Amino acid sequence: MKIVILAEKPSQAKAYAEAFEVASREGTHITLKPSITFPKGAIITWGIGHLVSLKMPNEYKEEWKTWNLKHLPIFPEEFAYKVDDSKKAQFNAVKKLFKEADLLINACDVDREGSNIFYSIYDMVGVKKPVKRLWINSLEADEVRKGFANLQNNEKDLLMYQEAKGRQISDWLVGMNASQLYSLLLQDKGLQIALSVGRVQSPLCYLIYQRQKEIANFVSKPFFELIGEFKAANGVYKGKAKNIKFDTLEQLHMLLAEKAAVLNSEIPGVISSVEKEEKRTKSPKLHSLSTLQTVANKKWKYSPAKVLEVMQSLYEKKIVTYPRTDTNFITENEFAYLVTNLDAYQKLARVEFKGKTAPSKRFVDNTKVQEHYAIIPTKTVPTESQLHALTTEEKNVYQEVLLTTLAMFHSDYVYEETKITMLVQDIEFETVGKVEKSKGWKALFSSLQEATEKATEDIILPGVFIDEEVSSMLTEKEGRTSPPKPYTEGALINLMKTAGKMVEDEADSEILKEVEGIGTEATRASIIETIKKNGYIDIQKNIVHITKKGELLCDAIEGTLLASPAMTAKWESHLKKVGKGEATTAKFVENTKQFIQELLQAAPQKVAQLKIEAPVATKPTGLGTCPSCGKGSMMDRKTFLGCSEYRNGCKFSINKEIAKKRLTERQLADLIAKGSTGIIKGFTSKAGKKFNARLVIKENKISFKFV
Repeated sequence: MKIVILAEKPSQAKAYAEAFEVASREGTHITLKPSITFPKGAIITWGIGHLVSLKMPNEYKEEWKTWNLKHLPIFPEEFAYKVDDSKKAQFNAVKKLFKEADLLINACDVDREGSNIFYSIYDMVGVKKPVKRLWINSLEADEVRKGFANLQNNEKDLLMYQEAKGRQISDWLVGMNASQLYSLLLQDKGLQIALSVGRVQSPLCYLIYQRQKEIANFVSKPFFELIGEFKAANGVYKGKAKNIKFDTLEQLHMLLAEKAAVLNSEIPGVISSVEKEEKRTKSPKLHSLSTLQTVANKKWKYSPAKVLEVMQSLYEKKIVTYPRTDTNFITENEFAYLVTNLDAYQKLARVEFKGKTAPSKRFVDNTKVQEHYAIIPTKTVPTESQLHALTTEEKNVYQEVLLTTLAMFHSDYVYEETKITMLVQDIEFETVGKVEKSKGWKALFSSLQEATEKATEDIILPGVFIDEEVSSMLTEKEGRTSPPKPYTEGALINLMKTAGKMVEDEADSEILKEVEGIGTEATRASIIETIKKNGYIDIQKNIVHITKKGELLCDAIEGTLLASPAMTAKWESHLKKVGKGEATTAKFVENTKQFIQELLQAAPQKVAQLKIEAPVATKPTGLGTCPSCGKGSMMDRKTFLGCSEYRNGCKFSINKEIAKKRLTERQLADLIAKGSTGIIKGFTSKAGKKFNARLVIKENKISFKFV
C-alpha cells in the first residue's frame, strides 16, 4: 500500500519526518523508510499554506473585472477554485503523489482551516482515495509516531471541511459585494477611497469606533469623598467614609454640619469592628492562545500576531504544545508527563519548590478537552544551549508558558486581610489592609509582574481592638470621573472573545457566549492585522486608535448587521452546526446571499444621508495619474492598482506581483510616473528560471525590457 501524507507546510513535514528514518529528500516531498508504523514506507508532501483558493470575480465573468454598482450582486452560479501561479509547481507534485497513492493521510493542522487546506487540494486533484486523519497536539517524535499509529477516520474531518468551506465562501461573498458597494457609493460622494468590508473585521472596527466615541464624548465630572486619618495606640492609618460620594462640595458640607463633624480638627472616634480573614489566591489557569496573547501584550507589548508567530516557532522547535487552542485544561495524560518532568522544568526555570502531584479539576479535566488541550511545555526539555539560542521574544513567551504550568503545582498565594471599621460622629469609616503570609506561586514570576501589581501594594495596619478609642482628622477629597480606557492591542483579543457583552439582544448575546465571541482562537490575530493593513486602525504605544478611514467605514455601516457582533454570532452558530452535521453549507451560503441582497437595497439610502465634512485622508500611495487615460488616479485595489476612471471606460491596471516577484511601492511609483522601472532582479519564468529585467508600459500594457 502506497501511503501519502500531506502536511500543511514544509516545516511541519520536516517535523513528521524526524520521527522516522528518511530514505530520501526531494524538493517537493520526503520519502520514509519502512517502519513498524509504515511497513512499506510512506511519502510526506506539503502545501504552502493554501495551495488552492477561490477564484476572483473577473475569473468568472469579464464584466466583473471592473467595479460597477450595476454588476452587483456578484453571485457565481457555482464556486470554482484555482491554483495560484506561484504555487503550481508544488500543487502539481502533490497532485501526482495523490494519484499514485492507495491511502492519503491528512496531517495538516487540526482545525477547520487544516481540513480546508487538505480537502480543497483533494477535490481539485479529483481523486477518490481513502483518507485518514492525524490528530496530535505536539510535534515531538514519540507523539508523532503515536499519532500515526492511531489515525482517526475522516468523518469529523469532512464536517470541519464543510464548516470551513461555508466560512470561506460566505466571507468571499461579503467581501466582494460589500467592499464594492460601499466603496462605489462613497466614490459617488466625491471620495477617492476603496474600502474592505468583512463579516468579522467590520464589527471589530465598529466596537473600537464605539469606544473611541465614548471617550471623545465623555464629560468628566467632579465627586467628593470623606477621608479620615486615625491615630490608635499602636500607630496611624487612613480610612474612607463608607457610601459617601457627593457630586458637589456643598452636599458633603451639609452632611458634616448635620453630623457636627469639623474638617481638619481632631475628633474622637471608636473602632466598631475588626475582622481578620485568611485569604488564598489560586494560581492562574493554564494558557489558551488568547490568554497568552493578552498577557504577552501586557508584559512586553507584543502584538497578538507576534505572539502567534513566536508560539508557532516554539511549537516547531517541539518545546511547547499546539498553540491555536481555546481551552485552559489538560487531561490526566498530560498531567502525568508534567509530574515526571517537574524537577527538570524547575531546574530550567531556576526555581525550587515541593510540588503538588495530585491533579486539580481547576486544571485537569478530561471532559473539558476536545480537539486540543491548554498550552504547556512538551516532554522535550530544552538544554541551556537550546534555550540560549532562542530569540528574546521566544525566551519570554516560553518562560511565561513554563512558569504558568509550574504555578499549577505550587501552593496558593496566602495573605491575611484585616478590615477595620471606625465610627466618627455617627459616620462609618472603613480601611482594609493585608499581610502576606506565603508568596506561593507568585514567587515564580518576575519582578516585571510584581511591578505591574504595585498599584495594589499591601497596606500594613497597626494592631487595634474593638471599642478602642482613636483620634481622627477628617479631610475632603476631590476626584473626577474617568472616561472608558482606550483599547490596547492585546485587549482587542478579549474584546472579540467577550463581544457578547456588547450585544443587547439576549438571544444573540447567548449565541456569542456559546461560540466565544467573534473570530476564532486561530484567526483573531490575523483579523487585527487585517484592519491594521486596511488602514482602519493605528497602533501608537500599544493604544488602538480608529483612523479617519475607519470612522468613515463605521459611519457607512452603522445600523447594519455589518456593524454588530450579532451578525457574527448567528454566522458562527450556524457554522458550528455545520461542523456537527446539524446544518448544511448550502443553506448557510444561501442565507449570506439573502443578507447581501438586503444590504444592496438599504445601503444607498444610508450612505446618501452621510454628512461628510471634508475629504477622508486615505493612506497615501504616491501612485499618481493614470498613464493610460491621463485623467484618473491609480488606486490601490489590494492585489493590483487600477484607474479611478474605470467606470468611465479606462481599464488600465498593474498587478502588484509579476512573474512571482512582488513589486515595491517605489517600483510601482516609477512605472506610473516614468513609464519604466530600474532593473528588477528575481523574476521567475513559467519554466521556473530566474531572470532580471526592467518593466515598461507599452501600448497600455506592462512588458519586460531585457538588458
